[in-house]
Amino acid sequence: METTTIVPSWTTGVIALSAGLLVARLAVGLYMAAHGAQKLFGWFGGPGFAGTAGLFEQLGFRPARLFAAVAAGAEVISGLLTALGLLGPVGPALMVSVMIVAIGSVHRPHGFFAMNNGIEVPLLYAAGAVALALAGPGGFSADALFGLEGLWTPRVAWAVLLVGIAGGAANLAIRRPAPQPAPEW
Repeated sequence: METTTIVPSWTTGVIALSAGLLVARLAVGLYMAAHGAQKLFGWFGGPGFAGTAGLFEQLGFRPARLFAAVAAGAEVISGLLTALGLLGPVGPALMVSVMIVAIGSVHRPHGFFAMNNGIEVPLLYAAGAVALALAGPGGFSADALFGLEGLWTPRVAWAVLLVGIAGGAANLAIRRPAPQPAPEW
């Protein structure tokens, strides 16, 4: 009886896999950190903290300054943790949480595509964060450097992600947007 062996057309060597995860972590993480720095510090053409707090007030997050500080801080911290590959799924879970709030409070009414301010970009951040949380940070990470990779089993990664998802949902649940005026007939 003949046996057939399936040989993949590519290999997933540890170095190549770790390099791929590093590239993904740096892109997703540093872009998210920069996004938060726009809100927190006004860097890269962003609104700064006062502008962000004003937007949060309009969106129904009260006290607006507190919510703005937590959201912008979470974006910066989640991005840096993800880029560094430090604390495994914690950074990606924070990112997922913030992106759930962004989708639910800002982007959902505008459809899918970013061209119309839709959910496309925050959904990409969230999907990338979930993938990185489940894949792990790889060999070129702070977790590998400090010997922390063993802490982040798939079960722990899922639990941390579920906490992030619950946090985003809870944040949306306590939001109190201003009532919309009744349409004039």
